[in-house]
Amino acid sequence: MNDLNPTLQPVFDEILARNPGENEFHQATRELLDSLAPVVARHPEYTDAAIIRRVCEPERQIIFRVPWVDDAGQVQLNRGFRVEFNSALGPYKGGLRFHPSVYLGIVKFLGFEQIFKNALTGMPIGGGKGGSDFDPKGRSDAEVMRFCQSFMTELYRHIGEYTDVPAGDIGVGGREIGYLFGQYKRITNRYESGVLTGKGLGWGGSLVRTEATGYGTVYFAQEILRARGQSLEGRTVIVSGSGNVAIYAAQKATALGATVVACSDSGGYVVDEKGLDLELLKDVKEVRRERLTAYADARESAHHVAGGSVWDVPCDIALPCATQNELDKSHALALVRNGCTVVAEGANMPCTPDAVQVFAKAGVAFAPGKAANAGGVATSALEMQQNASRDSWSFAHTEQRLEEIMIGIHARCLETADAYGSPGNYVDGANIAGFVQVADAMLALGVI
Repeated sequence: MNDLNPTLQPVFDEILARNPGENEFHQATRELLDSLAPVVARHPEYTDAAIIRRVCEPERQIIFRVPWVDDAGQVQLNRGFRVEFNSALGPYKGGLRFHPSVYLGIVKFLGFEQIFKNALTGMPIGGGKGGSDFDPKGRSDAEVMRFCQSFMTELYRHIGEYTDVPAGDIGVGGREIGYLFGQYKRITNRYESGVLTGKGLGWGGSLVRTEATGYGTVYFAQEILRARGQSLEGRTVIVSGSGNVAIYAAQKATALGATVVACSDSGGYVVDEKGLDLELLKDVKEVRRERLTAYADARESAHHVAGGSVWDVPCDIALPCATQNELDKSHALALVRNGCTVVAEGANMPCTPDAVQVFAKAGVAFAPGKAANAGGVATSALEMQQNASRDSWSFAHTEQRLEEIMIGIHARCLETADAYGSPGNYVDGANIAGFVQVADAMLALGVI
């Protein structure tokens, strides 16, 4: 990793001192600071107003206990979080993650990334994130409901359609959003549709929201190829994960003429040389909620590999869609060795810094999550628009808006990278474009 600009090193030293043990947050802030040397040189007003220091410190951090009763009548206890990071552009916007790995550092890293991701969409939304170390896996619907009701009993006082608008993330899907919204409505006596996104279609949700993150990632990859005079037609693609983002990334890549040959879960990965059977994959993962071994058992052209790395499968395009830091230097080297030319992050920060350096040295086009997976939050903002106008858009219209937003993000990243001396560098382009928009808004609002 290169040395930081002398103006930025004290900022990072302060982050490390003020946030001990929060490794993911350190990684996310360092990635941003690595891109900002030409920005501080061109805009001394940002340094004078301590914009960079302020943007790295959350406006508000909320931690609370979540007691609930399981089906056996035993009292369980979890911890809840909401980090309202930056509201210079609009109300805080970002998902809720329910997973045993959740702690303050994870939530802060996700919220920090969300600031600039949301800015890149061009929508009037700030950045935040939340969640709990609760694990919904293996829990009954009744247990999930009781947990969600307890979680919202505290969270409701901190959110609202003009204040903070949570959505789903890992472990939080339509079921959880329904229970959370029901409790919010019960406590506040308001049918405030815009307070949560990712809602069911029958009660304020938006078409395309389920597909949006995966679709958006593929639209971004398509724009990378288009800028090189190429297309997705005939390309071999692999995705990591087999959840919502991975499934719909595979679906859109297939629709655009690619062949998606592999996906993964925590038990290993499946390779299907004929291309993933998406209906079977959805049945296994979304309906039956089984492991990928069930897919391999039902599909003659597929085989399952226990453990190992999906990144060992040869491909033209890789879409990491599982979780943070899943793709390291050794995986990146394997992808380069096998001919991969494009990597677009469907998850949040799934590639380690060493992996990103490997891609840069090899000339692999690398799209960071804050740009490539912004389709999910962009469509959440479209859901907010529909809620505010008491309207409901068609699938085709909403998907068209999503594609336009992703095309715009790609263009903005390339233009900004070129303007700041890093032509073709999507990391610098995304970091600088998102940061400058937020920084200018913070300057306009004064020291708050």
